[in-house]
Amino acid sequence: MYNWYAVASSNNVCPAGWHVPSDAEWTALTTFLGGEAVAGGNMKSAGTQYFLNQNVAGNKSSGFSGLPGGARNVSGTFIDIGYGGYLWSSVGFAASSAELRSLENGSVVGQGSYDKRYGFTVRCLRD
Repeated sequence: MYNWYAVASSNNVCPAGWHVPSDAEWTALTTFLGGEAVAGGNMKSAGTQYFLNQNVAGNKSSGFSGLPGGARNVSGTFIDIGYGGYLWSSVGFAASSAELRSLENGSVVGQGSYDKRYGFTVRCLRD
């Protein structure tokens, strides 16, 4: 898990030829998969092997295989492991927050901004 400052660093958390998706790229993916209301199910791994809730919508039909890795809050405590997957965007929202997408129970892809000091998963996109 990376805080947003690592995501935005010139050291690049992704390998050469890859990048952290922008908010627009996340939107393009969710739109292609039917919109935020249903795309989450298509982006999550199927079954309950990794999920501590029912994961009724996960079907991995997009090949994305999203997992519920949780998050690390600003005090360093790991939270939501087994319940939600949170994925940084490369876009800062404000001085102290940045955009992300979330995959939780159900089929919705959540969108919001969080404190840049939180630790979330990074999914790299090929250039």
